[in-house]
Amino acid sequence: MTALTTRRVGIALVTVAALTAAACGGDDDTSAPAPAPAEEPAAEPADEPAPAPAEEPSGCAVGEVDGDLNLYNWSEYIDPDLKDAFAAEYGVAVNESNYDSNEAMQPIISAGNSGYDVIVPSDYMVSIMIESGDLMALDKAAIPNLANLSPEFASGLPYDPAGDYSVPYQWGTTGLAVDLAVAGDDVPETWGLVFDTDLAEQYGFVGATTLLNDPRETLGAALKYLGYSLNTTDEAQLDEAKQLVAEATERIAAFESDQYDELLATGQTALAHGYSGNFLVQFDEADDPDQYTYFVPEEGGTRWVDNMAVVIDAPHPCTAHTFINFILDAENGAALTNWNYYASPNAASEPLIDPEILEDPIVYPTDRSMLEFIADTGDFEINFSDAFIEAKG
Repeated sequence: MTALTTRRVGIALVTVAALTAAACGGDDDTSAPAPAPAEEPAAEPADEPAPAPAEEPSGCAVGEVDGDLNLYNWSEYIDPDLKDAFAAEYGVAVNESNYDSNEAMQPIISAGNSGYDVIVPSDYMVSIMIESGDLMALDKAAIPNLANLSPEFASGLPYDPAGDYSVPYQWGTTGLAVDLAVAGDDVPETWGLVFDTDLAEQYGFVGATTLLNDPRETLGAALKYLGYSLNTTDEAQLDEAKQLVAEATERIAAFESDQYDELLATGQTALAHGYSGNFLVQFDEADDPDQYTYFVPEEGGTRWVDNMAVVIDAPHPCTAHTFINFILDAENGAALTNWNYYASPNAASEPLIDPEILEDPIVYPTDRSMLEFIADTGDFEINFSDAFIEAKG
């Protein structure tokens, strides 16, 4: 792979042992609500009821702000320069907190009075949160840059067909990254590297593997390995997947959704389950980018879309709409993809995206036949959550 221009600075690493402990005990920093700005509360007082779903337009003007932006996002998922540019252009602060899974974020929002304005839920979680009344209907008149979206992302997405509650932010795939210095160049592209004991031993992955701390992604990987849909609602199939994950826990270092890419790049692990763009950034910063590879296993995997959405009781809904419109600007959308190496849903951004990124099949896969969106399985979602907790032990 051709090395791409470095765009990030490293962050402090922790040991695998510490990560294992964090995976068992949870990370308070990734799920804590954003602190209220000193001059203005981040949320309405607790004794006031949450607003009803906003079915009428918000009345926000294009470019209007009504306070600082409180952003609840995945870690390392936005160029800091974009946050600075938004703050400078609109005269507001951007307060960002992070989470490591949709399941960690959703209950905080559903509880109400979180203080957040904009969140970045994945596809299936959007439909769950619409059903739960957690998201504000968008005032599309305040987001004229919606016109920049590719037709594929402008409407017809299964989780929000009319785009009434969410706007695509970035998309990509979930797969496996391998340190070829450990495994060798002939490593097979299969989920068996995780779930087959013999393969894990053969390629040196025992005790050197991380899996995402995410029930739908990790159980979905096991389901694909078994030949099932990652959206199954068959309890027997889910039980088989749960058993595979439970058996794999004896061979993995941690369930980790934040620093899995850095652990691989620093030699603390040799096989990592995670998201395409995160790995590409790490490969680019490595002394020898060709030492690593990323692939979606031959059994198939996840294609996901992360989305911007406004929280139903957002304290600053106009600032939230303005931020979404800002990200959908052609230049800003390109800057986002050029920084984090995830594919853009913004057609207007494509002429401004680094050609090496735009032409990279890892970022923009041409064959998507084996990829599935994670879908909301309704009442069956609790089965995934319970199975994952049981599998981790």
